[in-house]
Amino acid sequence: MIDWQADLHRPPLVDCDGQPLGELLLCNDDASFTYVAQGPQAGVNQAWLTEQLRRAKITAGGQPDRLQVFRPQALSLLRAGAAPLGIQVQATRHTPTLHRWLTQRAQGYGDLPQGSGAPYQPLQVDPSPPLPLPERLWGERWGFTALAAAEFERTLPYEPIPVRGLPEHWLPSRLGLASSALLPGVVIDGGHRALALCRWLETAEPAWLRYQAGDLGGLLLEAGLSDRWVVATFSDPQVGMEGQRFEQRKRLTRGLHFLLVRPDDSGMTYTGLWLLRQGSG
Repeated sequence: MIDWQADLHRPPLVDCDGQPLGELLLCNDDASFTYVAQGPQAGVNQAWLTEQLRRAKITAGGQPDRLQVFRPQALSLLRAGAAPLGIQVQATRHTPTLHRWLTQRAQGYGDLPQGSGAPYQPLQVDPSPPLPLPERLWGERWGFTALAAAEFERTLPYEPIPVRGLPEHWLPSRLGLASSALLPGVVIDGGHRALALCRWLETAEPAWLRYQAGDLGGLLLEAGLSDRWVVATFSDPQVGMEGQRFEQRKRLTRGLHFLLVRPDDSGMTYTGLWLLRQGSG
């Protein structure tokens, strides 16, 4: 599948009449293809986007199967513009090449003649307030865990797990992690609700998990483009220490971690498995 990373945003630029400009950015994962189009913000609509995608197709020598979009505000319009060409649009927080490109471009906007000088944060996405996980999905138990990277890679991906999200390019060996590196994870024993929880997670599109420190600690799930869910809260100092260790291990694995859902702790069956990564853009 050919993916392009895409963004439609409003940079701090104006046209000769002082009207704000909209900007479309397209690139592939290694930046061997890039495409930039600008136009008056008032004219950035479905037809304009479809035309720009046609032009980008000519430049690239072919069109992508999918556009990967991280900015919630751009999602619906990009979907509308891509639809006439049969291009799918995927909402994802992980567009690292585009993130780097946006950051580089932001440093030069102020030097351009059409620069407006307006404050600009190229990667800013306002997160939604955290919501509690629906009560109907609560599992029976949960806990932090860790597996050696090599052990994870040679075991869990080969288990008959019905619901899974395992990007191959995030496998520990693909990221160059040592085989002995401890890959942090969270395990949820869902009981009879395990499958329902996994189906909900599949729809929510998990991005990463993080421990939230405080008097009442918590485990938060970042999902979709800007959603946040409270998976659990706790006041046990021991669990808090495990949460800190979870975060420390994530820093040593370049943000890589996993979420495993099973019906019980027998080790015989698993229901869902996700390989997640925080901070990969």
